[in-house]
Amino acid sequence: MLVNGKWTEDWQPVQAKDEKGGFVRQVSSFRNWVTPDGSAGPTGEGGFKAEPDRYHLYVAYICPWASRTLIGRKLKGLEEVISVSVVEPVLTKQGWRFGDYPGATQDHVNGTTYMHEIYTRAAPEFTGRATVPVLWDKQAQTIVNNESADILRMLNSGFGNLAKHSIDLYPAERRVEIDAFNDRIYPALNNGVYRAGFATTQIAYEEAFADVFSCLDWVEPQVEGRPFLFADHPTESDIRLFVTLVRFDAAYHGIFKCNLRRLSDYANLRAFCRRMLDWPGIAETVNLDHIKRGYYSVESLNPTKIVPAGPDFSEIF
Repeated sequence: MLVNGKWTEDWQPVQAKDEKGGFVRQVSSFRNWVTPDGSAGPTGEGGFKAEPDRYHLYVAYICPWASRTLIGRKLKGLEEVISVSVVEPVLTKQGWRFGDYPGATQDHVNGTTYMHEIYTRAAPEFTGRATVPVLWDKQAQTIVNNESADILRMLNSGFGNLAKHSIDLYPAERRVEIDAFNDRIYPALNNGVYRAGFATTQIAYEEAFADVFSCLDWVEPQVEGRPFLFADHPTESDIRLFVTLVRFDAAYHGIFKCNLRRLSDYANLRAFCRRMLDWPGIAETVNLDHIKRGYYSVESLNPTKIVPAGPDFSEIF
């Protein structure tokens, strides 16, 4: 991680633990918002006006949090407004790296090699992990936001007439239900798989494991008999659910030891994933090769870095 702007040691997945040895996720540090007129958003300062070709997304295909923003960019028709750089899937000793791996890119905006260099460009004395996604302001030469929930929401409403309005990812009449759903699945499922995979004690692992499958059992009947959770199109809750599910059999079932059941054992959730993948643009944001290679490159979990040959994704989706 970075300490006062300096890379201090080889990358490690667990930077903080609770009293039970459970994985504690780092809190996002940059919380400004893009708005149609440049006024301040719910957090942070103003000055980030929605303009074509001003903003850039840094993402990783292996990362579910970054994939939220890629899906939001697609569904809101912002591909020509916001440019994108994709890091390589294999984590290096200095974390995320740009390069020539198929599906990855160079950093054509700032010319950096590692993601942590983006953070120190924005804050030379930054302390913390250099995570993705990052929304970068090419004009102000700084990070606008590195919290995926914020970025997804500002993609929905912050870009005004630059975005498509045919899909509302956060419809006003369903916001109470969306917020409640998001709040339930985040600790138990979205972050629950990480709590299981990066647990450092048996009790922390077993608690996370139980949360993951209790949540899957709870969600399974909710996606039966309707196309999506809260509308006839995907909302941000569908996106939050999908990015974890699409990685489940490829990574979390194996490398994160979430092996009670597979996604393919949940008929309704499997069908839900298929509907999401069939929605125009969403399948383009999923790179299963990056997902497998990325998770199985975490040396503390898989010292040999051998990537399993399965599963057969045609049988899952």
